Amino acid sequence: MKKTKISLLLSLTILLSLLFSSCTKAQNSENKPTTFAFSKGADVGWLPQMEATGFQFYDTDGSQKDCLQLLKDRGINTIRLRVWVNPSNDKASGHCSKAETVAMALRAKNLGMRIMIDFHYSDSWADPSKQTKPAAWANHSFTELLNDVYNHTSEVLNALKTAGVTPEWVQIGNEIPGGMLWPEGSSSNFGQLAQLLNKGYDATKAVDATIKVIVHLDEGNNNSKFRWFFDNAKTNNVKYDVIGMSYYPYWIKSDYTATIADLENNLNDMASRYGKEVMVVEVGGDYTLVQNTKDMLTAVINAVKAVPNNKGLGVIYWEPEGEKTWSGYQLNAWQSDGKPSPALDAFK
Repeated sequence: MKKTKISLLLSLTILLSLLFSSCTKAQNSENKPTTFAFSKGADVGWLPQMEATGFQFYDTDGSQKDCLQLLKDRGINTIRLRVWVNPSNDKASGHCSKAETVAMALRAKNLGMRIMIDFHYSDSWADPSKQTKPAAWANHSFTELLNDVYNHTSEVLNALKTAGVTPEWVQIGNEIPGGMLWPEGSSSNFGQLAQLLNKGYDATKAVDATIKVIVHLDEGNNNSKFRWFFDNAKTNNVKYDVIGMSYYPYWIKSDYTATIADLENNLNDMASRYGKEVMVVEVGGDYTLVQNTKDMLTAVINAVKAVPNNKGLGVIYWEPEGEKTWSGYQLNAWQSDGKPSPALDAFK
C-alpha cells in the first residue's frame, strides 16, 4: 500500500512539473518580441476616389471584393498613404487630406495591415521636379515654416492616434534629393533643409517614439546621389531611422535587369555606410508587361531581403490598384476587368 502511494505521489509530482514547465514556456513565448517581419506594401492614395467614382474591384473568380482584401490576399501587409495639407477635390491630384488619411488608415488597420504615412508638405504632388509650399504657408518666414512642419506633422499623427492608429513608419518629405518647401528648404541650403527634416522627426517622436522616421529619395539605383545627400545629412545632423528609395526602371528608360545590381549595391552601401535600415518605399512596372513586372518585383524583394542583419525592411508598390482607364497611370498593376494583375503574385 505504501509503495502504491509513493508511486502515485511521484506520478503527480512529475505531472505538475510538466504542467508548470509548459505554462512557463508559453508565458516566455508570449513575452518575446515579435520576430523580424518583412513589409510587403501598396500605396493606395487613389483608392477612396476610385470607389467614390464607382470603380469596382474583382477577384480572379469574378467575385466583387474590397480592394484592400484583394491586396492582402496577395501577400500585401502594409498600406502607405500620402498626406497633403489643403488639397483640392481633383479626382487624381487631390484628396488625401488629414481626415481622409485617418479614415483610410483605420480601414487598413482593421484588416490587420501595417501603416506608413508619407508627408508631402504640399497641397498636391511633391517629387524631385516640384516641392511647392502649401498655399497657406506660401508667405511664411523660415521660422514659421519650421513651426508649420512640426504642427502639421503633429496634427495628422495625433488625429491618427485618437482614431486608434499608430503608423509604423512616417516619411518626412517625398522624394527630396532637391529638398522640400522650396526655396527655403532646398538642398542647396542643406542647413535649412536639415532643420525642417528635424522638425518633422521631433514631431513624430513626440507622438510615439517607436515610429520609425524615413527620409526618401528617388532613383534607388543611383548610389552617388544617395551618398551625396546622406553625407550632407550626416554633416548637418539630420535625425532619421530609415533610408527610403524609389525604384522605377520605366522612368529611367531601362529594363530592370540593367540596374537591379546597382539597386542592390546601393541598399547594402546605405545600410553599412550610415548604419541605417533601408526600404524600397516606391516601386512599379509597366502594367502591359506582366511577367517582366513580376520578375522585377521578385528581384527587388530579394535584393532588400538580402541586406545583412535584417536591415532591409520591405518593398512597397506605388498605386497598384490605379487601373489605367481610371488613372492614366502606366505603372499600375491592375487589369481593365477590375482584377489584380498577376504581377502582384510576386508578393505572395
